[in-house]
Amino acid sequence: MPEKSRPSARASRSKATSGGAATAGDGGTPADVLEGATQPRRSDGPRVKPKNGLDRYFEISARRSTVGRELRGGLTTFFTMAYIVVLNPIILSGADIDGNTLPFGSVTAVTALVAGVMTILMGVLGRYPFALAAGLGINAIVAVYAATQMSWPEIMGLIVLEGLLISVLVLTGFRRAVFEAIPPQLKTAIAVGIGFFLTIIGLADAGIIRSGIPLISFGVGGQLAGWPILVFVVGLLLTSVLVVRKVKGALLIGIVVSTVLAIIIEAVAKIGPRTGAGGKEINSHGWALQVPKLPDSFVSKPDFSIVGNFSLFGGFERIGILAALLIVFSIMIADFFDTVGTVTAVGAEGGLLDETRNLPRSQPVLLVDSLAAAAGGAGSVSSNTTYIESAAGVADGARTGLASIATGVLFLIAMFFSPLALIVPSEAAAPVLVIVGALMMTQVRDLVWDDMSLAIPAFLTIALMPFTYSITNGIGAGVISYVLLRAAIGRRRDVHPLMWVIAVLFVVYFALQPLEQLIF
Repeated sequence: MPEKSRPSARASRSKATSGGAATAGDGGTPADVLEGATQPRRSDGPRVKPKNGLDRYFEISARRSTVGRELRGGLTTFFTMAYIVVLNPIILSGADIDGNTLPFGSVTAVTALVAGVMTILMGVLGRYPFALAAGLGINAIVAVYAATQMSWPEIMGLIVLEGLLISVLVLTGFRRAVFEAIPPQLKTAIAVGIGFFLTIIGLADAGIIRSGIPLISFGVGGQLAGWPILVFVVGLLLTSVLVVRKVKGALLIGIVVSTVLAIIIEAVAKIGPRTGAGGKEINSHGWALQVPKLPDSFVSKPDFSIVGNFSLFGGFERIGILAALLIVFSIMIADFFDTVGTVTAVGAEGGLLDETRNLPRSQPVLLVDSLAAAAGGAGSVSSNTTYIESAAGVADGARTGLASIATGVLFLIAMFFSPLALIVPSEAAAPVLVIVGALMMTQVRDLVWDDMSLAIPAFLTIALMPFTYSITNGIGAGVISYVLLRAAIGRRRDVHPLMWVIAVLFVVYFALQPLEQLIF
């Protein structure tokens, strides 16, 4: 992934592992610091004999992991992304379906169902520690179209088509070719940008940063006020100490301790939620999402009534073929490159990438991710995609698909125990996102900064991801500027032919609004 121009940098890179991290003599990768493990075995390294069939299939020993570490990593990933089980219903429950709004309980159950099934499928087929769930970035696009142009079943039909189209691109090898065409400099920048993105998400979830005047305000009125913020601060400091002391399961311990503290505080202080109906803030000192309190009941019967309620070609009939294709294109670009960024960043964190910063045997991973988009549409809970929160489990030691199976099983259990799954407040999980962001940020040392035709695209990629809350926007800005600037200095041969195609597609993607005005 690094693309250095200085001789010393080249020498350093040749000794570095494919994860973009230092060798053992330099202190190890961020994940190694947590686990004291080495990088996964390369083809030129010592062969590790598998202990049993499970070990052989998932390459647990070959990737210097253990079953216990995989299960713990899967648990950590689940806790950092379990918020989607409640947040997705909050976002989608107002959508129209056959003249009625989507039922909150059904969206909750199906969100967990699709996430569980597709994450398990990722573990079994992809054999990498990637978890999937409803994509919030894609939901933002979907919500706009559903609210203004078509019904929910019609937009879900377009989601299904989008997922099937991407699946075809995977089967033809095009999606993998695009993944491998992105230059090492941009792949490193993507990983670093996602590190910042995770940090911003964590800080926003905890209420440390909020929208206001100026554009982003600090805490409440410029102060770290309120018990929820205290939970975050305590959790961040505790988790940081555990990480630097190389305590096994540091991230999971941080989440559990912070959650217990939050439950105690809520029981005593009765703080309540930050927002009320319609997402309007009613208590600036309240909990951001879940209120951490023990539920009245721990078991609930899942409602799957919305599954299959989609119209495959209804959107085309409603708004026309060209307009519908434009929507499918915009969703496809967001889905396509969100996954590229996520797989690159999480793979780099776990030292799972090869010497060219590509994921070995990525075809099954990309196929499952594509099918997840269609599955989410078929379940009426929007497109599902690979989650960047998977990096939390990887940072806690996960290296194989066994971790994904553990995460998926927990999502399926959450269908029946959703009240229990929702007691972890975002303030307790947010410290893990910040810590993982710091770990991923260390890859910035592998970027080229003395060649501005490489530095500017990398900077735009890194900056736009957190500041626009979109992995796709960051990748798009990086790709377009990379192609333009390398051509401007006469280095066209450095640009893979597919990069020109990708750049044109991103130009269309960024120009969607004027195109929509022409069509609609």
